[in-house]
Amino acid sequence: STQSRRKVKNISQNFKMQSRICTVAIPQFSRNLIRAFSKSANKMAPIKVGDKLPSIDLFEDSPANKINTGDLTSNKKVIIFAVPGAFTPGCSKTHLPGFVSNADSLKSDQGVNEIVCVSVNDPFVMSAWGKEHNTAGKVRMLADPSGLFVKSLELTIDLPPLGGLRAKRFSMVVENGEVKELNVEPDGTGLSCSLANNIGKH
Repeated sequence: STQSRRKVKNISQNFKMQSRICTVAIPQFSRNLIRAFSKSANKMAPIKVGDKLPSIDLFEDSPANKINTGDLTSNKKVIIFAVPGAFTPGCSKTHLPGFVSNADSLKSDQGVNEIVCVSVNDPFVMSAWGKEHNTAGKVRMLADPSGLFVKSLELTIDLPPLGGLRAKRFSMVVENGEVKELNVEPDGTGLSCSLANNIGKH
């Protein structure tokens, strides 16, 4: 009968529609799954010797004065050392003063063009800290206010008493944008391998 033929036709159309939904949905699910696994697998690992230094804006003296790390290290040999926080005891008594006192010898004996101190602080704090330690002409004090630079290196540490995300304590030698030496403190805050007198010994 006509009614029976219509029922059969409707069932057939519904089946085809469900089939189309399945063929569209399953590949889409697979693509999403592949993307998720790929994203997880490609999660950035900490920077290592031989890697190119990420190009990130840091700040010197004020938010208006941007210093790009790519430009900073282009065709130069630069020491970059990072501290968990400006004015903190270990950073103020040992880490920063060590680079200030060794700046001339590092530049003359090892061919270093610039020495840079980085911290997750604002540029005004970094500037004031630098003045307290007479860093002018020896060590440039660059601020990483949002931690973008140290995040890009995967060298961050969570220190709630200091405000949360901070830089692990490290030092590196960068030549023409490439990391040639990297010294990261095992616990992120200690004062051993990243000190000025260890540059060039690894």
